[in-house]
Amino acid sequence: MSVFINLLTSTDKRSDLISALTKVKAGSPGQGIFERDSDYFSATEDCAILYSMPAKLYEFAIKKQTLSSVGAQARQGNGAPTRYHRLWWEVLERSTEEQNGLMWPYMAHGTPYSPFYKSSYFRFKWGGDGREAKADIAHRYPYLKGNYRFKIQAEDLYFEPGLCYGKRTTNFSVQVMPSGHLFSFEGTAISTKSASVDTWVLLALLNSKPVSYWLSLVCAQHKAYNYLQALPMPDRFDPALGGHAVEGWRLMRLLDSVEEASNAFLLPELLQTRLLGFDRLGTETRLSAIKEAIDEIAFDLYDLSAEDRQAIYRGNDLYLAEDEEADEDDDDLEEDIEQCGTVELLPSVYSWACGVAFGRFDWRLATGERAAPAEPEPLEALPAKSPGMLPDAVIPFHVHPGILVDERGHPHDLARLLEEVLACVGVDVPEDVRRWLQRDFFAFHLQRYSKSRRKAPIYWPLATSSGSYTLWIYYPRLTGQTLYTAINDFVEPKLRQVGEDLAALRNRGSTRSRDDEKRFELLLALETELLEFLDKLQEIAPGYRPNHEDGVQVTAAPLWPLFRHKQWQKLLKDTWTKLEKGNYDWAHLAMAYWPDRVRDKCKTDKSLAIAHGLEDLYVEPEAAPKKTRGRKKAAESE
Repeated sequence: MSVFINLLTSTDKRSDLISALTKVKAGSPGQGIFERDSDYFSATEDCAILYSMPAKLYEFAIKKQTLSSVGAQARQGNGAPTRYHRLWWEVLERSTEEQNGLMWPYMAHGTPYSPFYKSSYFRFKWGGDGREAKADIAHRYPYLKGNYRFKIQAEDLYFEPGLCYGKRTTNFSVQVMPSGHLFSFEGTAISTKSASVDTWVLLALLNSKPVSYWLSLVCAQHKAYNYLQALPMPDRFDPALGGHAVEGWRLMRLLDSVEEASNAFLLPELLQTRLLGFDRLGTETRLSAIKEAIDEIAFDLYDLSAEDRQAIYRGNDLYLAEDEEADEDDDDLEEDIEQCGTVELLPSVYSWACGVAFGRFDWRLATGERAAPAEPEPLEALPAKSPGMLPDAVIPFHVHPGILVDERGHPHDLARLLEEVLACVGVDVPEDVRRWLQRDFFAFHLQRYSKSRRKAPIYWPLATSSGSYTLWIYYPRLTGQTLYTAINDFVEPKLRQVGEDLAALRNRGSTRSRDDEKRFELLLALETELLEFLDKLQEIAPGYRPNHEDGVQVTAAPLWPLFRHKQWQKLLKDTWTKLEKGNYDWAHLAMAYWPDRVRDKCKTDKSLAIAHGLEDLYVEPEAAPKKTRGRKKAAESE
């Protein structure tokens, strides 16, 4: 018999160790002290059993009744490079409708703690059953010979509804995975189509504290699928778990419906609270009660003692704190958010109003002219648009050419449109809306349209060097003609207007007032900046051939000199440098700018040939001759 002392949470390990040894010597071991014999660690073959494992969980483990034995199947999926990943709003809606949604399907990905439900932020380029990605892996990583990460696996489970979870997490949680999804290496799937346990019952149990604690003990932060396959299952299942899981999914989705970048977005929180009775505190309180009820049922199903329960509560609290400290998203944008996220400006409502002005969101949901869409079935495939987006064939709040402008008096003035939207839905319009748009909006927008280190803003402010004149380009409406429209319909007319104003002031000569002189100087500076702005647009426009399948970052890269936000400009400049070097020759933009180089690469890289529809250029390499060294020696010996 050996004695084990747990000092993981100790802040004074020396003193606590001495105290524990004193207790052991006195024959009165207490909390954190365990006596185990060697047979305890060899009772199972599937995974390690730790000395601190509660005895009842250990007993269930050695029974061999596991998640796998009840017919559920945990599998890792797509390990292809991020070249094939897009955030869901980067790909035009019509692209997902082609080939029954299999060109750019949604992809389950890793996520922070999110029980029952999570928004599906990612899509994957899968057209042609993933031929391009498979060819890329074969070309780039032949030396890995099936390395577990760089391959596409479990294709038979793609597009089937089930459950999923983020592999890399300390505080384990499982969510519904709707149909129409494939899943990634980090976003592990759990197929339940052959399970003897109801999917909702299983979802609730997998989100319970005993399960999270067991996994944290046997595999720490990386919850690989084989550990989950070996998860002990209780002898019986309580149907009440299923009802709790369904309600948990509904409440989690409701909380997500106020997040603008979510698939579930309906209206910003302020408007939902006022119009639909949204109650964040009440929803979170009810959600906590559901999770507590699930935990109590799970404790009973695993027959855990009061002492075991206390140990599990302490352990899960520790793991949750670690998970919150390790939040992965967008730390580099915190400074910008602190500058723009002032409560009194209600930036989420303003951001939504900008989306209405661009034609993205439906203002009628906030006026009562259109009823909120019915809640979807959890396992149904996700639509191409969130519920709050403007339906097809509906006239938008404002008709525009894909460009809005920061210019007083202009018919496409974004600030004026923002004010009109706010007034339309009964929100007080502040005096400094234009200043917020000029200084804070893009940083706010960039943070919210960035996930897992991928940044994909869809409202692009192209501005003069001082920001005195800004055109807002709407990415979903971007075409090869957009820059010409900017030149012909916005910049050149503005230059003519400035020129006329300058001429009028010049004609006044010595009669100009002090205010006239100030305005004259400002107009001269603006004219100089507009001429520089026009030159840069005219320089870029002829070769610019945007394609939404390239994604936001690559598509915006040639425009990097026209963005004023420093971090975003730097990212785009780096992206443009990599495009020039040939790092992104899979992109349509690379073919537009450097066709000879890309075509030459297509001859030896099948994935590039597929990406550009040029498979006829690809030349299959000759197979390497088989080694015959052994036969040669045999022949010589004869």
